[in-house]
Amino acid sequence: MKLSEFIDGIKVIQVAGNFQDEEVTGIEYDSRNVKKNSVFVAIKGFSVDGRKFIPDALSKGACAVILDQNNIIPDEFYKHNSAAKILVNDSRTALAEIASLFFNRPSEKLNLIGITGTNGKTTTAYIIRNILENAGYKSGLLGTISNQIGDKIINSKLTTPESRDLNELLFQMVEEKCDYAVMEVSSHSLALNRVHGLNYSSAIFTNLTNEHLDFHLDFESYLEAKKKLFDNLSDDAFAVYNSDDSSSNKLIQSCRAKKYSYGTNQSDFLIKDIKYDINGTSFTINYKNETYPINTSLVGEFNAYNVSAAFAATVLNGIDENKIIEGIKKASQVPGRFEVLVRENRKIVIDYSHTPDSLEKTLRAIHGLNKNGDEIVTVFGCGGNRDKSKRPAMGRVAAELSDKVIITSDNPRFEDPFEIINSIKSGISKKNYDVIENREEAIKNAISSSKDHSIILIAGKGHEDYQEIKGTRIHFSDREVAKTFLNS
Repeated sequence: MKLSEFIDGIKVIQVAGNFQDEEVTGIEYDSRNVKKNSVFVAIKGFSVDGRKFIPDALSKGACAVILDQNNIIPDEFYKHNSAAKILVNDSRTALAEIASLFFNRPSEKLNLIGITGTNGKTTTAYIIRNILENAGYKSGLLGTISNQIGDKIINSKLTTPESRDLNELLFQMVEEKCDYAVMEVSSHSLALNRVHGLNYSSAIFTNLTNEHLDFHLDFESYLEAKKKLFDNLSDDAFAVYNSDDSSSNKLIQSCRAKKYSYGTNQSDFLIKDIKYDINGTSFTINYKNETYPINTSLVGEFNAYNVSAAFAATVLNGIDENKIIEGIKKASQVPGRFEVLVRENRKIVIDYSHTPDSLEKTLRAIHGLNKNGDEIVTVFGCGGNRDKSKRPAMGRVAAELSDKVIITSDNPRFEDPFEIINSIKSGISKKNYDVIENREEAIKNAISSSKDHSIILIAGKGHEDYQEIKGTRIHFSDREVAKTFLNS
């Protein structure tokens, strides 16, 4: 595509410098990836200001720079480098729009299913993809654990990638003849316009509890970010929402799409008779006067909700109900989501729960499994440089719903681990906790010092195979460490 075609596709305030209508070779927001005749979009990030790298992008041969702040670099500098300066209102919105153009509007060529909410996005996405593949549809997956295109797995750094990378991944799915794309849609991506302009055929809302308030500042802003996904659905799309969540009415109030609810009270997809044990969960879904028996290897009442959301979305997309039920039954364990390791005298649950709500639901599910009243031990910490308000609440939940708690490090990042631990302790009124900052030692202690038949929850990191400490990622897997000490 010519540069002029990109300019026609976005709202431009001013074009200055030296405009040459070149064939554009790439769209980049990272100056290190710029090559001759790329368009560089300068974005102000949280830790790095992309506008500082405009000279670097121009030196590498960028034919144009898109930015939303004037007078950072004199117009003469652009002329000297034979490049255009394109001034816009918002660089992130412009990036999303030109990325979609450059990759030939890939979201319009796929059945794109978006899933948002505080908890359950990853599990719901995995179940939907398993249903689709079981029904014979090739699909892609975009999410927290990994991005997948057919059988190809691509490492994931963000729950929802930046708009340029997101459109490229969707383009690759189109090229690989995928029928569907299933993606987790984070509140950050909605607030920062990473998913701006995508054409969703369906959107799912799981639940909403306090999270990411370091970024959104208050719950109302967090809700408004999630709401954007539903506000932007077209008339012929489907919105699937959890009617048992108190935020759902606000979330869908401006939604133009066809709306369908799931839940345990007066819902289009009515969940009934939930039962679960260590081997899985069974329940029924009533829809249009038909009753569908559901069996899944996923454990817990919260997973009945995740499965029901997947059931509803795939039914509405025209998948045969028998294929859906079969796909749910075949769905394997989602890495790090209530993942159970069993030895003769111990059960270990590894779970990603890193909010007060998810930790409480996980512990309540464990109580539901604990028919003999065995000891429950919880090992957890909280991430550094993230929402500090949830730390005392997580401490309170862990202490109230566990016989013993070991507070440890999660990903301290650039914070002092003991400051994080002290914040967690401030929410605990009971005397049933110990502090072992080293996470490996904490897990070892939980296993070695717990009673026979104890249930040990290792919470917070789930599928992650690293710890982030002072800017460095060190290999660390809760699963690997737990297996080592269980075997010994």
